[in-house]
Amino acid sequence: MDIREIARRAKVSTATVSRAINHVPTVDPQLAKRVWRVVDELGYFPNTQARALVSGRSRIFGLIVSEFTNPFFPEIVQTFENLAVENNYEILLTSTVHDPKRMESSVRRMIERRVDGVAILTFGMEETLLEHLRFRSVPLVFVDVGPDVKGIANIKINYQNGIRQAVQHLAALRHTRIAFVAGPLHLKSALARREAFKASMIEIGLAPDLIVVGDHRLEGGMRALIDLSLLSTRPTAVLCSNDMTAIGVMRQAYDQNIKIPDDLSVVGFDDIRMSDFTIPPLTTVQMSQKELAKIAFQALLNEVEDRPPSHERHEYELNTNLVLRRSTALAPTGKSSSKSPKRAGASRTRQATTTV
Repeated sequence: MDIREIARRAKVSTATVSRAINHVPTVDPQLAKRVWRVVDELGYFPNTQARALVSGRSRIFGLIVSEFTNPFFPEIVQTFENLAVENNYEILLTSTVHDPKRMESSVRRMIERRVDGVAILTFGMEETLLEHLRFRSVPLVFVDVGPDVKGIANIKINYQNGIRQAVQHLAALRHTRIAFVAGPLHLKSALARREAFKASMIEIGLAPDLIVVGDHRLEGGMRALIDLSLLSTRPTAVLCSNDMTAIGVMRQAYDQNIKIPDDLSVVGFDDIRMSDFTIPPLTTVQMSQKELAKIAFQALLNEVEDRPPSHERHEYELNTNLVLRRSTALAPTGKSSSKSPKRAGASRTRQATTTV
């Protein structure tokens, strides 16, 4: 079965069949309808490899993420795939799991499949990925670290906006001892969040000296709270570099009989889906995964369809905002708050769920 048989049955030329199957907009709608009716009747599937050779385009986008088990990424993958289907694209999906060798083989596979573009949403290992892809004339989209090179788009995250809102929110609740659990210091995104915290604290006249380093995992959050609990003067609030860390902090607080938010206010970052289902629901800085995927896909589409190439570097911005839930409250008063893991008779002040 080939397009000649389809053309014969639909009583059109093979050129018309080719244009209809490839969704060329100049095809007469009635003729296209006849072609697709025959295609459906015969159960014909176009040879995508042959079409790619003729058109020079595979209609495949690569998507590289850090790890599928991280709750931050599933919504990104799902949204990206939905947009691909809507625009008649396929996606070639891979995760690096922070392994350079696996990342290298994934990139090789994408190059072999002649992908039309690659979105790198890894928050780490970007420089290594860039070295493998930048000289292949493949349009690329990075987060935060995209170099000033044509054909490479960069999505800039405004970490400062959401983190400033979080710090000011805690200060309004009379917290003066605010700690920050940073992410791995080799990640530029984690460094950017830490610097945003320090700047926001200095801005309101508080010293950003309660900083411990985590690993963006649940266990790292648990260890961070143990470290903070050993201080002579404990923090009354903790802002975390991501939600997984914050959930780890809350889990360790439970083990230490520290009540959230009466004894300790906790704020996360990312607004992953499970943050609304913790006990209590987690106040967090939202970095919309759905919006990030939409921007990344549209950026790739813009780069691929930039004919002739403009040779301009395209930059996009994703804002962050504080989402108030119930893991923050007025700072505890009295000496017991800094020395005892459990504060008796604490009054509870909760905020209604809202989005700032």
